[in-house]
Amino acid sequence: MPMFATYPSLVDRAVLITGGATGIGASFVAHFAQQGARVAFLDIDQAGAAALCDALPEVRHAPLFLRCDVTDLSALRGAIATASQSIGTIGVLINNAANDRRHRLQDTTPEEFEQSIAVNLRHQYFATQAVVPGMRERGGGSILCLGSTGWMIKNAGYPMYAMAKSAVRGLVNGLARELGKDHIRINALVPGWVITDKQRELWLDEAGEEEIRRKQCMPGYLGGDDLARAALFLAADDSCMCTGHDFIVDGGWA
Repeated sequence: MPMFATYPSLVDRAVLITGGATGIGASFVAHFAQQGARVAFLDIDQAGAAALCDALPEVRHAPLFLRCDVTDLSALRGAIATASQSIGTIGVLINNAANDRRHRLQDTTPEEFEQSIAVNLRHQYFATQAVVPGMRERGGGSILCLGSTGWMIKNAGYPMYAMAKSAVRGLVNGLARELGKDHIRINALVPGWVITDKQRELWLDEAGEEEIRRKQCMPGYLGGDDLARAALFLAADDSCMCTGHDFIVDGGWA
């Protein structure tokens, strides 16, 4: 029976999560709240956020949901400011919001291209920009940018998404040294094929089941909880000398 870690340094720490209402993001919200952190999360899915909060067991601090479209940079900055006023100076940022909608090169319009970059990459840069001054004042912090192994293993069907997720590595590498001097860590948390409700509904078929059995080194499904437990370590003081790296959680697929 697995036994998992608790992190005293996360108790009362202010944690901001984008895209936290469902899927991997909901696992982040639940796990950080269960560690005693002060959690705020942003999403456009009000029903999903309400269901998540209702389903959580009693925790030290009830998570704060702020409705926000992260592609609207003015709204994003405003929501981050509101979160900071409500839960305290942000010590952990998890740039999770994304959309892996399938698309084809020949059908892509310039407007769709800009929207894909906005939802999968641009908000990560500007959310980071917004929290860094506070992290400097508090003496440090941890930023996690969600990547994907999809571009690494050359998956077809979402070239704009793959491009954006590959750029996460450049964002992390480009900021690690600049932020590190202020004890701010920035890393990419890189999932493999995480079987969320959305994945089950849209894409997990018999061929997908066989692909998991054939390509993953570890048996079974990769879940949001597996990503969340890695995020806890990277957010906690235990990882104080980890920055500028990809942390891949994929069951050994890539």
